[in-house]
Amino acid sequence: MNDTAEHYPGETLGLPETGRGALARWRARVAALILDWAASMALAVILFGTAVLHEPGWRSWMTLAVFFVQSSVLTGLAGGSFGQIIAKIGVVRLTGEPIGLLRAVARQAMICLVLPTIVIGAERRALNDLALGTVVVNRR
Repeated sequence: MNDTAEHYPGETLGLPETGRGALARWRARVAALILDWAASMALAVILFGTAVLHEPGWRSWMTLAVFFVQSSVLTGLAGGSFGQIIAKIGVVRLTGEPIGLLRAVARQAMICLVLPTIVIGAERRALNDLALGTVVVNRR
């Protein structure tokens, strides 16, 4: 066997190279995050008024709060946030099982803290995914 053989992201996790169940590409992940934030901002404006966009105080946190609730609930119940569903990617446990609501809440809390999300380890997995045994994969 050749030790210099090329490997693909997700191979060591037992994921396919392409297609359904393969590691989600960065483009889809960033697009999903932008869609999630835009939808959360729109919903926060509808629920709490335009003050969420420019006033200090508790209203300034409402976009983040809506983002947290939306993405936690949808990830726990549907396997992906609003943006992830649109981008045709999702979050699963390494065992292939659904992530579940408790892991989804913990994962989204870490994402809201930002730092665990920007520290990327092997196989395109951030600290939050490494800690929770999850991975972001293609749904198609």
